[in-house]
Amino acid sequence: MDIRPYLFFNGQAREAATLYADVFGVPLPPLMTMKDAPAGMDIPEERKNWIMHCDLKIGNSGIFLSDDVMANSAAMDGASVMVTLPTAKEAKRIYDALSNGGEVRMKWEPTFWSAGFGTLTDKFGIRWMIGTDEAP
Repeated sequence: MDIRPYLFFNGQAREAATLYADVFGVPLPPLMTMKDAPAGMDIPEERKNWIMHCDLKIGNSGIFLSDDVMANSAAMDGASVMVTLPTAKEAKRIYDALSNGGEVRMKWEPTFWSAGFGTLTDKFGIRWMIGTDEAP
């Protein structure tokens, strides 16, 4: 079984996929655009280069990304993407990179369960929880 979040954007999926691939050190996969949609789909001309689907593989899992062709995808609320890394050093690097241009919700710090944990909303409005399996 494979469970992965599917993140929706309003025209920023390409930029987000590129950033996330860079942050997590993985290759950027092929990006399926709206112009690749089957005939008959009413795609506004200015959105034909928006992303219909991206399967970004990260470690043994990953995330899916897409632009909302209607451009009315609401801000992420009530959920976060949780990422756990083997070391606090690597987790902090990811936390810092994703928080750049975004909003820190919980600053990165050691906790009673981990050598480091923090939460943020990135510049695209995606909420992240970053932690490590490294003991406190």
